[in-house]
Amino acid sequence: MIEKLGEKCEIDGVQYLLQQMKVEGVSCSEGVFISVINSYQRVGLAEQALKMFYRIREFGLKPTVKIYNHILDALLAENRFSMINPIYSNMKRDGMEPNVFTYNILLKALCKNNRVDGAYKLLVEMGNKGCAPDAVSYTTIVSSMCKLGQVEEARELAMRFGSGVSVYNALINGLCKEHRIEEAFWLLCEMVDRGIDPNVITYSTIISSLCDVGNVETSLGILGQMFVRGCNPNIHSFTSLLKGYLLGGRTHEASDLWNRMIREGFLPNVVAYSTLIHGLCSNGSMDEAVSVSYQMEENSCPPNVTTYSALIDGFAKAGNLLGASQTWNRMISNGCSPNVVAYTCMVKVLCQNNMFHQAHSLIEKMAFENCPPNTVTFNTFIKGLCGCGRVDWAMKLLDQMKQYECLPNITTYNELLDGLLRVNRVKEAFELVTEIEKCGIQLNIVTYNTILHGVCRAGMVVEAFQLLGKMLIEGTKLDAITFNIIIYAYCKQGKVNNAIQLLDRIRGGGDWNPDIISYTSLLWGICNSGGMQEAFIYLQKMLNEGICPNFATWNVLVRSLFSNLGHLGPVYILDDIMANK
Repeated sequence: MIEKLGEKCEIDGVQYLLQQMKVEGVSCSEGVFISVINSYQRVGLAEQALKMFYRIREFGLKPTVKIYNHILDALLAENRFSMINPIYSNMKRDGMEPNVFTYNILLKALCKNNRVDGAYKLLVEMGNKGCAPDAVSYTTIVSSMCKLGQVEEARELAMRFGSGVSVYNALINGLCKEHRIEEAFWLLCEMVDRGIDPNVITYSTIISSLCDVGNVETSLGILGQMFVRGCNPNIHSFTSLLKGYLLGGRTHEASDLWNRMIREGFLPNVVAYSTLIHGLCSNGSMDEAVSVSYQMEENSCPPNVTTYSALIDGFAKAGNLLGASQTWNRMISNGCSPNVVAYTCMVKVLCQNNMFHQAHSLIEKMAFENCPPNTVTFNTFIKGLCGCGRVDWAMKLLDQMKQYECLPNITTYNELLDGLLRVNRVKEAFELVTEIEKCGIQLNIVTYNTILHGVCRAGMVVEAFQLLGKMLIEGTKLDAITFNIIIYAYCKQGKVNNAIQLLDRIRGGGDWNPDIISYTSLLWGICNSGGMQEAFIYLQKMLNEGICPNFATWNVLVRSLFSNLGHLGPVYILDDIMANK
């Protein structure tokens, strides 16, 4: 009876029956007491379970290794690490020898605390005390080492003590997390050579990793290998393939895979549905995404907060405030509490529609709903404000962030720098840079590019090159945006030859290839210096490299051509017509 009540989380009933047993003098068995501990664990009351454990003798029972294991496991489930060691000490003081289950709980506790060295020492202790570690022991340590980036050490440990499929799975997962797919393949081959059959987790891990980088074709090859070896895929295998297709914008193939999955009897879970919805939203198929979310409800798989967040974010990217608001209201009415991601997505769509006061109110509401805003939430709000020139309000948010114990990061400051430079508040921007450096936050390439672009736009080309010098001295790796800004700066100064030399030199080094922005800036500079013939030479070079001119490129060339002919009148008339459309 106690076990059945515990399974239904009827804690009051469990306590009542246990008390009745005590009153009536009925001895409590080991199995019944373990059911009581498990009942507390199910409802997250490990401390209450511990109190009951200390009263064990009141119920005519002495602690056993099995009971100790269950109380340790209950404490571990709630990360009550400080309580685990005293209980283990009590166990040894009671003269009980820990078994492999005890050690595995202790190993998990140490690994959860990232104390891998301690876990390794415990593993050695197990062997010294004649308690042979099992697959769970090795898998626990190997998984933890891989999570900490110690893949090589984990592999060495696994090879030294022998490894089964679960240990190999942990190693393969560790390699895949570091994008070392080729080495994961070698481990897969090694498993087969050693007569260890890879299971669905092995294959699904590799499929997921391949799909994360858009390599769906190889993933399909792995799926084929699964079938050949008699290993049936599961819903996770198909969900990973689905994600791969959607990341590549291959929505039709994703839809075909989804239909095949249903036909073959795989019932989609909330993760599969959310993956499909997120992919459809990312590809702009909002109507289809909403339709799938209603299918979830019809199939008794209610959307969760991740599903709703994907829909709200999709509507935000489409600038659809109505769709986002309807989804938000639907989420609330269905009893699904928004998390920080959902709130942040809603802040984003409100900012896109210049509803800054509503966005701010929503952020303040988050704290009352026990879901405080994080740095990403504030960065989203700051970006929206700066994009509309509301820089003063954005700057004040730095103080508000401290109230919520949110630390500004380099992204926060990059958005503020961009906002200040957009309205030519250059002096304040440089003062903010000084503040960033005082806080010990490292400037990144985005920071430098933001400042370079801002000072060039303000006509401060000399300062731009001074900053460039600082970047080179500090060893900052320049990217395509940096090079394009420099080319524009040279052209703005009339130093077109310098721009051409830079473009040719860097292209020759293989570090960077010019793009449409590089060529358009260069053509603008050449045309301004009156070199129409040279402009057409670089236009041809651009075409030869497979770069198609865009509207801005043709605009530069046509204006320059008319200017050289002395006929800018038609261009101004065309500008007026376009402005009045």
